[in-house]
Amino acid sequence: MQRLFITGGTGYLGRTLIRLAAAQDWQVAASYFRQAPPGDTPTRWFALDVCDVASVEQVLGTFQPDVVIHTAFRQHDPNLWAVTATGACQVATVVQQLGARLIHLSSDVIFDGERSDAYTEHDPPNPITAYGRAKAYAEQCVQAVCPSAVIVRTSLTYGFEPLDRHTQFVLNLVQGTLQGQLFHDEYRCPIFVVDLALALLELARNNYQGVLHVAGAEPMSRFEFGTHLARAYGYDPARLQGGFSTAYAERRPRNCTLDIRLAQSLLQTPLRGVSTVLAAYGFVPSPDSFNIT
Repeated sequence: MQRLFITGGTGYLGRTLIRLAAAQDWQVAASYFRQAPPGDTPTRWFALDVCDVASVEQVLGTFQPDVVIHTAFRQHDPNLWAVTATGACQVATVVQQLGARLIHLSSDVIFDGERSDAYTEHDPPNPITAYGRAKAYAEQCVQAVCPSAVIVRTSLTYGFEPLDRHTQFVLNLVQGTLQGQLFHDEYRCPIFVVDLALALLELARNNYQGVLHVAGAEPMSRFEFGTHLARAYGYDPARLQGGFSTAYAERRPRNCTLDIRLAQSLLQTPLRGVSTVLAAYGFVPSPDSFNIT
């Protein structure tokens, strides 16, 4: 039984990874920081501050993992750089010292979003947001200190049990409990959390090294994504308000579509588009769902 360590185990992706890894007979350990871990799993839990290199050395040295999947990050937080950039470097350094395999989670927003077509693994990062810059720096450091690592760039991650924050945001909008817009001019490749987790676990057992784009097969705007989710839950998508990110002073990456052909050729795990996932889960709206008052 191989030993798998998941950083950010109490996060949305981390919880799914733990559940699926246990079903695949991994010996699983995971870390937590602010959020207390659940007590109803066989997972071995470690308190871990990735900003503290001594803590990283002590925790990983104690567990002695064969594989580490690094999902921990901060996005809208004063510790964004310390956790997302520096913390990732420290995890990679320790993993290299231990001789373990590293799967590092990165993001599509390492690109500026100015292209009209999809980004490939060979396109150079050009981040324009603080989060994108932290993720791009983390990629550079991981490649430098742990050259055998897999750097997985992914996109918006969604799921239903429990709801992810993107889906919950859309439902809040259509239910009228929150005001906001979904952009017509920001394109992403939403990926179902189970598909992403299974792809990561598959990568944990193979020998691929380097950057890999692992995202959903159906590029769509944030507004289109919201429309799909609203319909799936039986709400009239006309309740959603669309907008354009170019109308705001803060510059945002627009087209972050990822080319996933390499991942599709390497992995058995299907990287499904939103429409396929919703149909598989029985989210096929009836005609009446468009006329809810």
